[in-house]
Amino acid sequence: MIYSTEETFPKEKLEKLQIKRLKETVSRVYNNVPFYQKKFKELGILPEDIKSIEDISKLPFTKKQDLRDNYPFGLFAVSQDAVVRVHSSSGTTGKPTVVGYTKSDMDMWNEVMARVYTMAGVTSEDLVHNAYGYGLFTGGLGFHYGAEKVGATIVPSSGGFTSRQLLLMKDFKATVLAATPSFALHMAEKAKSEGYDLKKDFKLKCGLFGAEPTSPGLKKEVSEVWGIDYFEIYGLSEIIGPGVSSSCTCSDELHIFEDHFYPEIIDPKSGEVLPYGQKGELVITSLTKQALPIIRYRTGDITSLNPTPCRCGRTHIKMKSIMGRADDMLIVNGVNVFPSQVEHVLSQVSGITLNYQIIADKKGYLDSLEIMVEVNEDMPLDNLGELEKLQKNIQGELLNNLYINAKIKLVEPRTIERSMGKAVRVVDKRNL
Repeated sequence: MIYSTEETFPKEKLEKLQIKRLKETVSRVYNNVPFYQKKFKELGILPEDIKSIEDISKLPFTKKQDLRDNYPFGLFAVSQDAVVRVHSSSGTTGKPTVVGYTKSDMDMWNEVMARVYTMAGVTSEDLVHNAYGYGLFTGGLGFHYGAEKVGATIVPSSGGFTSRQLLLMKDFKATVLAATPSFALHMAEKAKSEGYDLKKDFKLKCGLFGAEPTSPGLKKEVSEVWGIDYFEIYGLSEIIGPGVSSSCTCSDELHIFEDHFYPEIIDPKSGEVLPYGQKGELVITSLTKQALPIIRYRTGDITSLNPTPCRCGRTHIKMKSIMGRADDMLIVNGVNVFPSQVEHVLSQVSGITLNYQIIADKKGYLDSLEIMVEVNEDMPLDNLGELEKLQKNIQGELLNNLYINAKIKLVEPRTIERSMGKAVRVVDKRNL
């Protein structure tokens, strides 16, 4: 199923729409946002200099720090009476990033989220259990209104209260689960401990998962433990929230809704635009946002782009799953390490779960790395010989595959820290 005709536009027709919308966006930010007007003048650029979609490379980058420096509403391109909603980050690493939406922005957001649900085969006959957090976080409400847009029944469960969520999922006969993959695995663990049969007691057919990088191994584990199809959703509040891209029934890669969001891949260090297929940092320009139009936003997410049309009929460019964030990358004694790479190695080892935490520290002048991993429920922690064998196995796999030497600490199930449904994957103590 395809929700919007724009998803199947031929390349030439799509590019005409993109350049029209890009010109409108560039004029909007130049005339209404002092930050961008200053940036443009520093580069010697005027809105009329943007004549083709390739000219986007002339425009300045926008970074998360720019939103914080212009806190709270300095990057808004409309007056407050046109803003119908505001969301914000937690601000745990500085001032919060604040994003706003006009009525037009909300209509667009609901539209792209309706596309997401349609990609997964969700219709008015489905009941969606939404376990994303509601509030200033964009996840819960983003998934909520997208479900209503396609006519599905939505249960706004939010995060936490896992036992109650399982009860509602079973009794309401939910067919779709919307959650972070980490919370989906946590729910599965809780369900098993409470005596549920995940395949018989629940009627789920698919899940819509996002908000954290995931390896193929983790996707497979979530899919298999619940017996459902796994659909990956990508988004970020600075651009819109969930709904920037999504996987479909024909591909594990994620279609970017190019009629609203123009993607580029750059070298994270030089800023140079990279060709299709090369891995680098994802940069997105919003083409239709009114309240907070963003020019060439450096997401910090590492991926690559594939322009090949999909068997599903959609022509929009596809992106690979995020392999990590540029600012989540650990350099350990000169070796680059992404959490998702570690996760993929762990997914190949039996006897453990994919709940883990990477702890980087200093030992003298050298970096040290410890990885805490939860064992399976049936792994006896008092069998020291078996545990030592498992630790050495994991250490060997990490050394052979990622060239990192890490201390492995095996811990009991459900003991590694989680925050708002997301696993806390990295703790870097070197700069504390």
